[in-house]
Amino acid sequence: MPGGRLTHDDRRQIAIWLAEGLGYAEIARRLGRPTSTISREVARNSAPGGYLADHAQRSTGLRARRRRPVQATEPPADGRPAESVRGFMEQFATLLAGTGLPRMPARVFVCLLTSDSGSLTSAELVRRLRVSPASVSKAVGHLEAIELVRRTRDSGRRERYVVDDDVWLRAFEADTGAHTEIAAAARHGSELFGSGTSIGTRLDRMARFFAWISEQMNDSGLTDAVVRDALTVLAALVHAARPLTVDDLAAALDWPVPRTAEALDAIGRRPILADPLTVERTGRGAYAVIPRPDRLSPAQRDALSAAPGSARGARK
Repeated sequence: MPGGRLTHDDRRQIAIWLAEGLGYAEIARRLGRPTSTISREVARNSAPGGYLADHAQRSTGLRARRRRPVQATEPPADGRPAESVRGFMEQFATLLAGTGLPRMPARVFVCLLTSDSGSLTSAELVRRLRVSPASVSKAVGHLEAIELVRRTRDSGRRERYVVDDDVWLRAFEADTGAHTEIAAAARHGSELFGSGTSIGTRLDRMARFFAWISEQMNDSGLTDAVVRDALTVLAALVHAARPLTVDDLAAALDWPVPRTAEALDAIGRRPILADPLTVERTGRGAYAVIPRPDRLSPAQRDALSAAPGSARGARK
């Protein structure tokens, strides 16, 4: 049938049409096959005197018998049903692929994760997954780039791919660093396009979001004492309702200036501490608190300003 393996009758027709001088494309059209199938068939199975159907059929049969059967995924040594294990591995790989990990790296990672030692050679992965060495190599390269897998060598100097016990910590740290870089890039873009433009506002929101994600994943090394000081400084600025310098704050709080400066620096490093406010430095070197611009839309800010009891509404 078209698209299946060539039959003996197909090969007889190919031999007849070649003898009549037909080209590969025309023969392929008549058989309903790709041209590459015909050209490959003739190249692989031609005899010294040309392409002969009987010779081509025997050659194909001999090659098929010489091929080693593909080995199925090896069953686990502890007696768990092989079908259950394969089902779990495929389901787990599908879930990982849903998080953004490409399908083949997901399959390789799950295969390594479910091996007794947490490590396998390329040949073992090829045999278990029934894929090509090139597919395994490419998948491992992707997993190495995101620090889920590392390479090592066993006593026989064979290269092995390993999933370490601390793999999640390293992946967590890598993600935290990536989020910080995205936040910094978005912040730069906001400054480039201008904070007052729609693009700048959009990028600023993105920067704040990824900064928040990074801060939630990594506490930036802030101690509980520094966090408490930062919140106290924030309360002082809200209570004062006017910009204050570091010296002003230190004097009002009866703190050393370095302690006050460290608290302000903590708010700068971890803006989530001030949410839904933000601390800004004015031109005179003083600090003031204002509502975060991304917490309210322009329409919401206008409506609040015009509402009865607001400063602007009272003047109308």
